[in-house]
Amino acid sequence: MPGAAPSIAALLGPGGPLAKSLPGYEHRPEQLRMAEAVRSVLGREGTLLVEAGTGTGKTLAYLVPAILSGKKVVISTGTKALQEQILHKDLPLIRKHLGLPVRAACMKGLGNYVCLRRLREAFAAGRDPSLAAIARWAQGTRTGDRADLETVSDDDPVWNDVTSSSETRIGAKCDHFDDCFVTRMRRQAEAAELVIVNHHLFFADLAIRGPHGQGVIPEHDAVVLDEAHKIEDVATDFFSLRVSTRRIESLVGDTRRSLATPRAEVPLGDLHPVLDHLTLSAALFFGALPDGPESVTLTREMVESPDLVGRHHDLDDALEALGGALRRLEAATGSEPLALAAGRASDLRNDLAAILTDRGQTLVRYVQRRGRNVAVAAAPIDLSEILKEKLFYSVPSVVLASATLATSGDFRFVRQRLGIDFDADELVVGSPFDYPSQAMLYTPVGLPEPRDPDFLARAADEVDRLVELTGGGAFVLCTSFRAMRALHGALSGRLSAPCLLQGERPKTALVERFRELGDAVLFATASFWEGIDVPGDALRLVVIDKLPFEVPSDPVVAARIRHLNEHGVEAFAAYQVPAAALALKQGFGRLIRTRTDRGIVAILDRRIVTRGYGKVLLGSLPPCARASDLEEVRCFWRRKATMEGATLPE
Repeated sequence: MPGAAPSIAALLGPGGPLAKSLPGYEHRPEQLRMAEAVRSVLGREGTLLVEAGTGTGKTLAYLVPAILSGKKVVISTGTKALQEQILHKDLPLIRKHLGLPVRAACMKGLGNYVCLRRLREAFAAGRDPSLAAIARWAQGTRTGDRADLETVSDDDPVWNDVTSSSETRIGAKCDHFDDCFVTRMRRQAEAAELVIVNHHLFFADLAIRGPHGQGVIPEHDAVVLDEAHKIEDVATDFFSLRVSTRRIESLVGDTRRSLATPRAEVPLGDLHPVLDHLTLSAALFFGALPDGPESVTLTREMVESPDLVGRHHDLDDALEALGGALRRLEAATGSEPLALAAGRASDLRNDLAAILTDRGQTLVRYVQRRGRNVAVAAAPIDLSEILKEKLFYSVPSVVLASATLATSGDFRFVRQRLGIDFDADELVVGSPFDYPSQAMLYTPVGLPEPRDPDFLARAADEVDRLVELTGGGAFVLCTSFRAMRALHGALSGRLSAPCLLQGERPKTALVERFRELGDAVLFATASFWEGIDVPGDALRLVVIDKLPFEVPSDPVVAARIRHLNEHGVEAFAAYQVPAAALALKQGFGRLIRTRTDRGIVAILDRRIVTRGYGKVLLGSLPPCARASDLEEVRCFWRRKATMEGATLPE
């Protein structure tokens, strides 16, 4: 009989194998508390909410008990980068130093993998250099993961024609099924004890999973949702309905490529006029949608306007005609790709009808424009019942972990948003960092409020003074692209430090350049508020321009505010302020990543100290030194620099 599993303390404690074998290993009581809580909930089933402050070592705190549980556990992360870290760094460390063997597999969304059938069809229809490079690479790759091919950029449009998706995957009837990269990935996951996914794949799978568990991710006993503060936003996307120009263009393009594949003598060319008519009908329908900013709520009056109703009927007729023609051709040729395309046309009809004819109060309908792509969509206003049924009542053990999950020290907000109105374990473990010594929060009160026309000019002056004080090494985190560009434009020729701007180069390359320079100032928006790790002296100042309230004009946000207010809940206090507190905590968290980091977080929005809700926001931040006068900041910075023997900027 195998011996009893080792205790958490024996593995991660001060006398454990990590402490003995890793130079500089630090015992973290917070990590042990979290690991014990995870082990408990995995052992008896249930739900655990845990906030683990930065530096806790939460990844090991859930990986070790997951392995010890002997169950099939899915680990879902907020980013692909964390998936890679777990697979290539954390699990090898666990195997080597803790002696815990584990079979693990990594699963990404279908769109990350080359589809051999679609690649063959695209290659037959036209050959460009990118397509040829992908075809050569596909012959030797073991994974088919597009991230492994560095010679074709990730935003190359050719990927849209050759990667897999739920709409284009045939399954076991495909000629390439046994060699398929998705088939390989799923077989590896079936055999694994630990399956590493990301939130996008997890919630895409949850949305399509049937009552008997059929999905992409194998059946599992437990799930650990890391960076769980993101899951409402991600789940909203995947429990939404969406019909877009890109989705229709993809159907038309795939069908044309299927027709180009040599077959028996069947008049396939007769289908091209049908495809042309669908393309025209789609253009007229999307052209009839209300114009405006990036997202516009669709009111009942808009949806029922005679022009849009007529365009919808024309598009529906065109999709029906295509579906019928495809089914007839499929019957004559036995072509699975044509049968699949017929199903896609039917799904588009059904989704469009559901979006435009819904009369309930559970969905918000809107138009979204992103570049050339236009979409009409319907999103759930309240996800709580959906998540309760699909996640918490369906998976025996669920762990939600994040460095930012509690507001004002409790989980009431996240419980309400996610439908956790049943008994669940809760744990808040603080960071091991000495925030009062390592960090100062600067909240100047002399600046005008953000709506004041002079705010951005005055904010630029404040950033200038702060950057001069620290000698650069700054993130300037903005709540809008407009503010980011305005501050960058005002300061890029004025600061002596090198200035970097989000969008100038890929995100990872931009962060790497920031690290290399050591004194740069990076101007960025929401995507840099979280998931960016720059330990050490390269980042010593974080400036936040405004409090990160969600944009109330966003259709989904506006609908949720209205829904809460209509049900007697004051939405600003119950929804907008807690959501802003979590986002603010994420932005603050960029600064201190190790015990030796030190620096300043400056919040230039005076409302954090002049409005009553500011107490909630401040109460959610780590405890640290506070200042409202720049001279106090200078004293703090000089004192820290003197203690560490640093050279102060002139």
